[in-house]
Amino acid sequence: MVINKTKEEVRKIVFKFIRLTGLPALSRRFIQKDKVSILLFHDISKETAEKSFDYLTGKYNIIGLYDFIKACEKRDQSMLPKKAMIITLDDGVKRNFELLPVFKKYKIPVTLFLCSSIINTKRHFWFNYSQPGISVTKLKYKTNKEKLEILAKYGFEQKKEYDTPQALTKRQVDKMKGIVNMESHTRFHPCLPKCKPAEAKKEIIESKKILEKEFNLGINAISYPNGDYSEREIAYSKEAGYKCGLTVDFGFNSIKSDLFRLKRLCVNDADDINELIVKASGVWDFFKTLNGKRQKFGWTDNIVQ
Repeated sequence: MVINKTKEEVRKIVFKFIRLTGLPALSRRFIQKDKVSILLFHDISKETAEKSFDYLTGKYNIIGLYDFIKACEKRDQSMLPKKAMIITLDDGVKRNFELLPVFKKYKIPVTLFLCSSIINTKRHFWFNYSQPGISVTKLKYKTNKEKLEILAKYGFEQKKEYDTPQALTKRQVDKMKGIVNMESHTRFHPCLPKCKPAEAKKEIIESKKILEKEFNLGINAISYPNGDYSEREIAYSKEAGYKCGLTVDFGFNSIKSDLFRLKRLCVNDADDINELIVKASGVWDFFKTLNGKRQKFGWTDNIVQ
C-alpha cells in the first residue's frame, strides 16, 4: 500500500516536471497546430471530466469525428481549425451517463463507442471480471475461444445476466442522442485478431446492425477493442459500411490519414491535470517511443484462422 502510494506520488512529480519543461506547449504550437489529435478516455468521473474539458477547450479546438471525416473525404484542410481535437470514450460504461451535463456545459461533440451486446443488459465486460488466478493482460494474448474457456472455469459467461449492469441502458442512450455521437465497439469487446474469421466478421458487422436497428443510431465508425486490428478487420469494417476505424496507435492525424487506421492518444481516467496535459500533447507517448518501449497492441498480421 505504501509502495503504491509512493509510486503514485513519483508519477505525479514526473508529469508535473514534464509539463513545466514547456514541451507540451511546444507540441501544441508546432506539432498539433496543423494536425488532428484524437483523445481516448474510458470510465472518467464527472469531476475529472469537468477539470479535463475545462483545460482542453481552452487549449484546443474540439471538433466532432464527422467533421474530420468530411474534411478527409474532401481533402480540404480549410474545413478544420488549428489545433483540432476529437474526444472519444470507449466501452459505454454506465458512469458515462453522468458526464452528459459536462458535455452540454462545454458543448463538446464527444464520440462514445458502444458494445452492442452489453449495453442495455446486465452482462459484464470480460476484462472487468476479477478473480484470483485471472490475468487480463495474459488473456489478451489467448485466442478468443481459449480466453472464454478460461473465464468459464472461473464462473464468467459473456451472455450471463448479472445482478447489476456495467454498461449504459437504452433509456440512457436515448437521452444522450443529439448531444453525444455514438458508434460501434463490436458486440462483446473481443480482441478481434484473436477471433476466427467468421467470429470477427460477426462482431464487426452485427454490432453496426444492432445499434442501428435496436437503438436507432446512425453508425459510421468503429473502435477496434484493445486497439488490436489487422488488414482482415479493416476489410470487414469496409464491407459493413463503416467510414472509419479508430486504433490506439500513437500519433496525430491529417486529412491524408488512412481513415481505417486513425491514431489516438490514450489518456488515463486519473484526475491528475498534469498527466492529462502531457498525454494530450503527445509528449508522453513520444518519450516512450524514444525509450524503445514498443506498443504491445495495435496492428498485427498474427491472426487466428
